[in-house]
Amino acid sequence: MTASGTPGDCSGTIEQEAQWYAVRTRSRHEKLVTRQLEKQGIQSYLPVITKVNQWSDRRKEVEEPLFSGYAFVRLNHYSGDRVRILQTQGVVNFVGVQGSGVPIPDREIENISTLLSSKLVYEERPYLQVGQRVRVCGGALDGMEGILTAENSDRSVVISIGLIQRSLSVRVAGYNVEPI
Repeated sequence: MTASGTPGDCSGTIEQEAQWYAVRTRSRHEKLVTRQLEKQGIQSYLPVITKVNQWSDRRKEVEEPLFSGYAFVRLNHYSGDRVRILQTQGVVNFVGVQGSGVPIPDREIENISTLLSSKLVYEERPYLQVGQRVRVCGGALDGMEGILTAENSDRSVVISIGLIQRSLSVRVAGYNVEPI
């Protein structure tokens, strides 16, 4: 049976839909990489934000990559496009285990695109995972360190005294939390 679910074709080839992958680029090469990939007919995506740079004599709006050092490409993992992408000037490698690349769910790319096109105000935040050591910044808990135990608006940090093996949990919704 083939990947599309039809019987026959025992050639062993796997038909697979194109998926998004992140590629690491050389510093400040994101736009160049994206232009080159598009010229090659490879679907790419570079989320950009507009910032105002101010010099002593002028101000100018410039577009900068949202994620410095990264661009996104959509391809079939088993196609020859992988080699062409890796040979593109400014591309360092695919992001993933040993540079092989790990697919990114379409929904995550769509969410970024939707947010940027909405023109809503947003803030960049550090990527936090449950179980990660974090530090609270600001407020009554400023400087407190612990382990993040929940996500979203119900985040909590567990504060532990290892020697006596006791812990306390405090909700940190509304506080800025950064990874350690």
